[in-house]
Amino acid sequence: MLEVITIDNANKWDKIIDSFELKDAYYYSGYQKAFMLHGDGNPILFYYHDNDTRAINVAMKRDIAKDKNFNGILQENSYFDLATPYGYGGFIVEGKEIEKLNKEYTSYCKESDIVSEFVRLHPVLDNKEKLINMYDITTLGPTITMDISDRDGIWQNFSSKNRNVIRKAQAANIAIYNGNSQELYDEFIKMYNKTMDKNNASNYYYFEQNFYQSIREDFANNSTMFYAEFEGKIIAMAIMLFANSGMHYHLSAFDIEYRSKAPTNLLLYKAALWGNKKGCKTFHLGGGVGCKEDSLYSFKKSFNKNSNTSFSIGKKIFNKELYQKLVEIREREDSLENKETFFPLYRA
Repeated sequence: MLEVITIDNANKWDKIIDSFELKDAYYYSGYQKAFMLHGDGNPILFYYHDNDTRAINVAMKRDIAKDKNFNGILQENSYFDLATPYGYGGFIVEGKEIEKLNKEYTSYCKESDIVSEFVRLHPVLDNKEKLINMYDITTLGPTITMDISDRDGIWQNFSSKNRNVIRKAQAANIAIYNGNSQELYDEFIKMYNKTMDKNNASNYYYFEQNFYQSIREDFANNSTMFYAEFEGKIIAMAIMLFANSGMHYHLSAFDIEYRSKAPTNLLLYKAALWGNKKGCKTFHLGGGVGCKEDSLYSFKKSFNKNSNTSFSIGKKIFNKELYQKLVEIREREDSLENKETFFPLYRA
């Protein structure tokens, strides 16, 4: 049996998530609300259960007609697609009846005019192996996960250069705190937007006030703001997510003038120790920009030179005929050459 739960039924949603041994912050309703406000779509929890198997999947249901490329061409509420909310997800499966799950899930999506699904599989839960026959899966690149189950091991897994940098930050009397106040979020928004400006980030990565308010209020029990202070001034900040035994480095920013003092290095170390005290076993830092092994990746790797996690995506087309028609509509107005790897192609 496949149940479809909407964000309006948040209590039932979260009770289902809590019932799974493998669960993570990205699956809870409070996290979905923020990205619904950001305009990513309508959050849905798919809950499959029979005598032998249970499974959950969280996805944003998106109206294809609202995509700028189909504005005025398609009628609203006619065709949809699914995408994993910002972060990581995909089906968490307890049991072995993947074929039955796939059949019922595919049937539902076809009947509901859902054309395709794009999945960002979870690097730490490593759910890609069970889903190999449900999706076309591609591994894009490595990510860095800290093992924070052992307090002493956290420090030992750092590169020697990172340990030296952290010692210098401590000697400079940089202090690390965490909290959840509105004042902290106001400071973060200013610092984060400056960081995005510096990185020439796309509009998607600029979030409105209601997004941050939702994280702070709707996800208060699973998020906290870490910040570094130097001589009474906040010079680096990061929103951390946590649930079950996993912690995530979510959004971060720093004051470029104080970069040489390495406040973020110390902040991540102190956050890892905090996570260990809360009972977390993993602290996922993510990977490089575009899954490349770039300078950002190298920075993160300095926190666990032995990390072996990777990021994979899954693709699924439920209605191949309609998918192709949507691609053809796009091709009438725009060349999709050199965009073939984008999925779904009609949104390229």
